Amino acid sequence: MSSQIILPRILQVGEGASRAIPQVLASLNCKKPLIITDKMMVQLGYADAIQQLLTDNSIPSDIFDDTVPEPTVSSIQAGVEKVKHGNYDSIIALGGGSPIDSAKAIAILGKLGGEMQDYKFPRIVSEAGLPIIAVPTTAGTGSEVTRVTIITEERSGEKMLCVGVGFMPTAALVDYALTLSLPPRTTADTGIDALTHAMEAYVSKKANAYSDIQALAAMRLIAPNLRTAYTDGSNHKAREEMMLGSTLAGIAFSNASVALVHGMSRPIGAAFHVPHGLSNAMLLPSVTEFSIAGAAEKYAQCARAMGVAEQLDSDQLANQKLLQELRAINRDLQVPTLAEFGVDKAEFMALLPKMAEQALASGSPANNPIQPTTQQLIDLYRQLW
Repeated sequence: MSSQIILPRILQVGEGASRAIPQVLASLNCKKPLIITDKMMVQLGYADAIQQLLTDNSIPSDIFDDTVPEPTVSSIQAGVEKVKHGNYDSIIALGGGSPIDSAKAIAILGKLGGEMQDYKFPRIVSEAGLPIIAVPTTAGTGSEVTRVTIITEERSGEKMLCVGVGFMPTAALVDYALTLSLPPRTTADTGIDALTHAMEAYVSKKANAYSDIQALAAMRLIAPNLRTAYTDGSNHKAREEMMLGSTLAGIAFSNASVALVHGMSRPIGAAFHVPHGLSNAMLLPSVTEFSIAGAAEKYAQCARAMGVAEQLDSDQLANQKLLQELRAINRDLQVPTLAEFGVDKAEFMALLPKMAEQALASGSPANNPIQPTTQQLIDLYRQLW
């Protein structure tokens, strides 16, 4: 049995990689990019620095900075209109997962037309939108190397999963120096998100030999560096290894799929505006405990790759150490409970059946080592309190 692996055409990794944008545009024969980013990237000066780099190379560009965290159908519409009427031939996606996810959607809709709902799973989008050069500024989502974007449909509250090679960036320029200014909370949430990507890709029913290698390598990089990057954001070695680990984790799950944590995480984000990485962190220990019986050997390998279990430990002991470590990470990185985040308990409990239904509909829980029933999903959500 063979496995199809989809990657960006160009993947450049290391300090200063983002400065290769003019050369990459030239190699793609693109002459007028639109920079899609958010207001924080403008405030920090990153967007202006890239625009100046383009100007210095006689490349005209414009900036669209109205993307929002957890992008929605309405939040991307102005970007779609700008693309349709601006004669752009490419997109530079600068930022964390939300600007890059927004850029993927805008690149497809701006070129192919239609509405975002037309492109949601189970449709597999193979048509090409505008070429995207992704420049990530967080070590977390891996969106720069994935054929996935997630856009919320406001009317229903559904987080639409959109999948296909059409959403894969043409180039990914992975420059860890852009993460040195990340605040601790963002570092923690995106870092645990990346760890979740690696773990879920490894235990997914769609895992393959290639994705397994990427996932294990990602865990070896992320786990030993996550706390250091959180407590000492200026540590170049920790930032560099977190960034590479995040990209490898993105490659792993893009070519294997995520599982139950992500399936349950999306409805929490849609209903209560909990950042994606943070809701993953809240869920990871309890969902892992629920799932271990379905893939005990693989979860034990996760513990060994993360450096919390010895090679000679039994799988049972390794998995005990894994659960202890996941809880310790949440404690050390000050991951809040839903109550501490400010979610209303009564509202949360009332939405449990709907969230369980949305989680199942996303398709991700079907990839989990143990596929949950609706009632089991409701029980897992209830455990978060």
